[in-house]
Amino acid sequence: MEQRLSLITLGVQDIAAARAFYERLGWCASPPSNEAVAFFQLGGMILGLYGRDALAADAGLPAEGTGFRGVALAYNARDKAGVDAALETARKAGATIVKPAETVFWGGYSGYFADPDGHLWEVAWNTGFPIDDAGNISLPKG
Repeated sequence: MEQRLSLITLGVQDIAAARAFYERLGWCASPPSNEAVAFFQLGGMILGLYGRDALAADAGLPAEGTGFRGVALAYNARDKAGVDAALETARKAGATIVKPAETVFWGGYSGYFADPDGHLWEVAWNTGFPIDDAGNISLPKG
């Protein structure tokens, strides 16, 4: 198996509302988005929004369950000001700020928001993970 993550699919209660939230972040939905699914091209990967019950059924699992899901998605900013700006954009788009940005033990700066379905996003600035002009992040060489 090649070392790659291709697509992240979030199970959501209301696809139209979730799509609108991500569009308020400034993201553009891509075809074949429709009332049953929405896709966003994120650099070399895709974010998908799909009905929570339908996604659980597709996996053959019950849809029940709330609270911490054991996963956090992450958006890395180019600098500290970018973290604050991204968190504010998310708040204005309808996110809940779970943890305001602060300097963290590993030397960076980060905070967290939850989208309207409770999916947790970390917004971080990390000098050890450079971001190129195209927005791609990479691990340090070594």
